[in-house]
Amino acid sequence: MKETSAATTMTPLVDRIAGPLLSPEEPLLFEKSQPGRVGYSLPPLKTPRVTFEQAFGSELAREAIVGFPEVSENEVVRHFVRLSQKNYSIDTGFYPLGSCTMKYNPKINEEIAKISELSSLHPLWPERFLQPAFSIQVELQKLLSSVTGLPGFTLQPNAGAHGEYVGIKIMHAYHAAKGNKKTKVIVPDSAHGTNPATCTMIGYEIVPVKTGPKGYVEVEEVKKVIDSEVAGIMMTNPNTCGLFEQNIVEIAKLIHSVDGIFYMDGANFNAIVGIVKPSDLGVDIMHINLHKTFSTPHGGGGPGAGPVGVREDLIPYLPVPRVEKRGERYVVVREEAQSIGRVTGYLGNFSIHIRALTYMLSLGRERDGTDTYLKRMSTAAVLNANYIRERLKKHYHIPYNDVCMHEVVLSDEWQQAGGIKTLNIAKRLMDYGYHPMTVYFPLIIHGAMMIEPTESETKETLDLFCDSMIAIAEECKQTPEVVLNAPTRVNRERVDELRAQKQPKLRWG
Repeated sequence: MKETSAATTMTPLVDRIAGPLLSPEEPLLFEKSQPGRVGYSLPPLKTPRVTFEQAFGSELAREAIVGFPEVSENEVVRHFVRLSQKNYSIDTGFYPLGSCTMKYNPKINEEIAKISELSSLHPLWPERFLQPAFSIQVELQKLLSSVTGLPGFTLQPNAGAHGEYVGIKIMHAYHAAKGNKKTKVIVPDSAHGTNPATCTMIGYEIVPVKTGPKGYVEVEEVKKVIDSEVAGIMMTNPNTCGLFEQNIVEIAKLIHSVDGIFYMDGANFNAIVGIVKPSDLGVDIMHINLHKTFSTPHGGGGPGAGPVGVREDLIPYLPVPRVEKRGERYVVVREEAQSIGRVTGYLGNFSIHIRALTYMLSLGRERDGTDTYLKRMSTAAVLNANYIRERLKKHYHIPYNDVCMHEVVLSDEWQQAGGIKTLNIAKRLMDYGYHPMTVYFPLIIHGAMMIEPTESETKETLDLFCDSMIAIAEECKQTPEVVLNAPTRVNRERVDELRAQKQPKLRWG
């Protein structure tokens, strides 16, 4: 796409993308309340009236709900519809913060998950009634094994961090069974914050290693800290700088030389599915965020799923219960001498398992069984991220300017001369009609802006986003006051975020 000068496109572009919004400020329901108004009507009772006090006891009753809003049905409906229209969603626009919360969720996933034969199941039913559900979980485990090379899987974990917890518990159980005196886990400084937290929960000491000048963990840095007390390493690959860890195989050999476990954080697995199997890199344990790699956005805190895969000799340590196929039937293994035990209710977040399997199967497989279409998913994600990198590299500083994987990380270094920081750029992006990218992460990059387009977006979408980012870069030079005062074209102008953090208003009245 040919770039035009910002002087001729800056204002028309923001007008064309965002435009004026007909969206009045929505007051709180408490502010709309008028005494005596109700949003419902009920028919006369045909049975004797029973008061709350009679049913539950007077000690649990209160005379009134102080301050409870009294509004009409119309007001209730309009209030929540207006609020929903203020939401930014994957169905309304591009999320540059990527798969961490808003990867595209195909509607077929939802249709399959809503089938009554699946949605009405209950995990406490007799096993003979749950055979179809068990078959879904076993099939999902097979597919996860085929793309990771790890033969054993548990579907119990309900999130990525939960999967980390399970993986490090398995690491701990493995060393305990062998009588190993292991006290430490190596964690790179670019790790997700949950990595060191997980190790601490299990009782390990964290040994940090610094990311090298090119954005990778250096072998020499690992050699400095490795010894017989190292239980293993937690490494995200591709890492949080958006790069493939080039030294991962050699680092895995170092960890194995002291009988350590190589744990791979699979949060960024969507960049390498079908391209490389983690087991071939020396990975012993990993979790996969199904809600990232295999759709099902989990914005708002859930739901999610973080299955954990392990190498052959670690299978006995997997949580129970777990499902296995024996002959023509599926059975639930409820006891295993070396298992770390149950880590969640039932057998995991079944509705997410359905959605992930639907996504994988809908992409299809070649006749020889290879995962060509899963590979196309990953290559498209990598292509999209590198396209954005190429278009923006003349306008924003890229700390590690190398071919990236699924995400590209920029910084505000070039804009700081005008007093503009990452937060200002993110706020201005809202005026152009976009949800801001991930900001200030990874922590090792000052003023970081992490952009992850996923594989789902078209070139036209990426071009319009890049045009907006380029226009903002020009505004930073020519009209910095516009960026410093942004946003001005959204439902609510710039808020005092520090005050919201320090003085939150948690009660009405």
